[in-house]
Amino acid sequence: ILPPLEYEEMLEVTKIYSVAGLLDDEMPVISSRPFRNPDHTVTPAALIGGGAKIKAGEVSLAHLGVLFLDEFPEFSRGALEALRRPVEDERCTISRVHGSLTLPSKFILVAAMNPCPCGFLGDQRNQCTCTAGAIARYRSRLSGPLLDRIDLMLNVAVPEIDEIKKREKGISSAELRADVIKAREIQLERFKKESIDYNSQMGPEQIRKYCHMEKDAQQLLDSAFERMNLSVRSYDRIIRTARTVADLDGGAIIEVQHIAEAISYKCDSDIFK
Repeated sequence: ILPPLEYEEMLEVTKIYSVAGLLDDEMPVISSRPFRNPDHTVTPAALIGGGAKIKAGEVSLAHLGVLFLDEFPEFSRGALEALRRPVEDERCTISRVHGSLTLPSKFILVAAMNPCPCGFLGDQRNQCTCTAGAIARYRSRLSGPLLDRIDLMLNVAVPEIDEIKKREKGISSAELRADVIKAREIQLERFKKESIDYNSQMGPEQIRKYCHMEKDAQQLLDSAFERMNLSVRSYDRIIRTARTVADLDGGAIIEVQHIAEAISYKCDSDIFK
């Protein structure tokens, strides 16, 4: 559902893969958005970049694409904490004694995890065998600062048999992609005089300038900030998400339903509870 790479983006991604030595005669140019899916045993150096001879890591190979981390808590603590800077700054700097290298890392991080070590917590058909301590230790592998940098967090329940049998047709990928492209065009027009391209890149100044919201929406956000003990970073990320929800809805002003949806995406997961 992601929009196609622009010509300049193709060149940017191709340069990274060229430096990494991943191009050949069969693939001289990267023409589609990268999708990287490293195993949970990946080292921090392989994820972020480094080695004896400095080379790009997975975060840079996923530039302008998707970095998918399955079994999120199973990654080493070092690898997970090393993600914080690339996610925040959209670039990573690898420093060694003989020099340093800064590479872009503007990617969409998608991560998946079980609710507990055995995977059955909350399952209506299978009994969870994990102790409260085991569940707490499992979830504590994901630090608060790392979770704070994730915009959308959702619980996905196991479907009932009736839901599986119904197989109701939802929105197609083609329809979703059309909506994504439309929202992207809105953002490119919005930020044409700025040094950014997307809502996710807005700083405090751009948030004040472009994220006007209804009075009820502001009150709902303020209430959520107090009741859920949200950080300032989460507060700003909810506004950015609400701005995107409004763009998808075709709205110029952020309304209360846009804020409500953004809050639910940020706080639905029981990892925060």
